[in-house]
Amino acid sequence: MESIRFNTLDSVGVFLCLLRLLSRVFAEQEVENLSGLSTNPDKDIFVVRENGTTCLMAEFAVRFLVPYDVLALNGIDLITEQASFVLPRGAEIEGKCGNTDAELHVSWMNNAYTFRIYFSKEKRTKGSDGKAKETEVWKINKVQLVYDTSETSHFINAYNPGKHTASTHRLSALVTPAGRSYVCAAQQTLTLLSSDHQKGITVYMSDIQIQPFGIKSDFVFSEPYKCITDQREQLEEALPLVLGLILGLIIVITVTIYHFHLKLTAAQSQLPRDRSLYKNM
Repeated sequence: MESIRFNTLDSVGVFLCLLRLLSRVFAEQEVENLSGLSTNPDKDIFVVRENGTTCLMAEFAVRFLVPYDVLALNGIDLITEQASFVLPRGAEIEGKCGNTDAELHVSWMNNAYTFRIYFSKEKRTKGSDGKAKETEVWKINKVQLVYDTSETSHFINAYNPGKHTASTHRLSALVTPAGRSYVCAAQQTLTLLSSDHQKGITVYMSDIQIQPFGIKSDFVFSEPYKCITDQREQLEEALPLVLGLILGLIIVITVTIYHFHLKLTAAQSQLPRDRSLYKNM
């Protein structure tokens, strides 16, 4: 009787452990596609949550330009065509969060296409030896696109169709201080090399806001870190206003000085210049 009771308790313990393990697995794989919330039809919004808390958020519009071979009219030569397509809404996503590494995988068209972004966090040293300062940053260290040229909506009459993988090489993109989100409205261009005869795949990303680490509030990006292109454009937009204000200030100062000069000249002209005239006054 005691052995039966022991086995029952042992089974309950195993069952509870399995439940905890399953809940942990499901928590790690909790992802959401919120692209429908965007007012931009080309912009996608993805969220990865772990243990009920957001650990990775990404918003962007992506367009791909993929070269592929087709058979020429003579039936012998090959010519290169270009397939252009965007990442559609309603895509399936997977994600992975970690202390120093994170991943976002987006698939669509029954896995005919998969777009993967790999993030990493590292420490960097700035300044001279005497005043060296260590800072922590995150970046995109790899981008990958898996595509199937047998998918005929984008690849028409592709020669020798099949799946190919295109990846970046030694990438260090979107470098951002740790604890902040990367923001860039301007277009960012990435080049990937494909397993299809080393063809160059171009990825255009725009309207970006990404944060793979250090999200403090659920579904809320941390303080933004603007890309250099946006900073330059903002400066170019503000420069005419600043120059206008400076020019206006110079005009006001010039008019004021001229006004005082006229008053001073008028006052001096009323005084007699010949000292002998003072006696008659």
